[in-house]
Amino acid sequence: MMSLFLYPLLAGLGVALVAGPLGTFVVWRRMAYFGETLSHSALLGVAFGFLLNVNVQVAVMVGCIVLSLLLVWLQQKRMMATDTLLGILAHSALSLGLVVVSLLGAVRVDMMAYLFGDLLAVSQTDLFWIYGGGACVLLLLARFWSQFISITVHEELAQVEGVPVERMRLILMLLIALVIAVAMKIVGVLLITSLLIIPAATAQRIARSPEQMAIGASVMGMLSVTGGMWASLKWDTPTGPSVVVCSAALFLLVMSVSALTGTNQRRQIS
Repeated sequence: MMSLFLYPLLAGLGVALVAGPLGTFVVWRRMAYFGETLSHSALLGVAFGFLLNVNVQVAVMVGCIVLSLLLVWLQQKRMMATDTLLGILAHSALSLGLVVVSLLGAVRVDMMAYLFGDLLAVSQTDLFWIYGGGACVLLLLARFWSQFISITVHEELAQVEGVPVERMRLILMLLIALVIAVAMKIVGVLLITSLLIIPAATAQRIARSPEQMAIGASVMGMLSVTGGMWASLKWDTPTGPSVVVCSAALFLLVMSVSALTGTNQRRQIS
């Protein structure tokens, strides 16, 4: 009985802890649409995982990484605007994933769980993926933090100073892909990006430095997970969407308080 509530709580807190610092860069670099594209490709990874009879988590991770590399390659070719590329890839990946799922035949796939999350069904294996993948993300973020900040503030200046801009941009994309893969079980492929963006945007209103914003985003995310789980258990609502609603409520609360008190901070990265 303890694991019924303990595992989901640990899983949600672990994802929020990692998504917070990474979400700060998603917000700063206006990469929300990129996150949506990767989250849609996660469903394609789920479909191929079942089709090829391999671990779904690995399949999602590989799918997200392949799409990230494809996007980088297409951007370098400069065929069209980035937002157009993202729109094409996002909807193509989502649609292809749904088509592949429909062709699986005898294999039963709980689409609602993958689309909107199934936090209460988290297992020990899921916890391993979340905390193992999360540790890798946090270590790489700490290792390249200053370079990520440099390319976010001014890419051209960072390149002049010797920062490998293209490599850093690719690493950041791959980290986002990894977080989306491990977070899929928490809020589902359609809501993953919200866990990256909303807590970071909330922390941005009150933080005075990039480091404060990263820590604040993790705290806001963990509060959202805790509140969302409590609401889900109390009112029998879907857990993933409940977490997102709680996160949005926190954002509105912080926005209102900062507007009333005049403490709004927007200087972290400008």
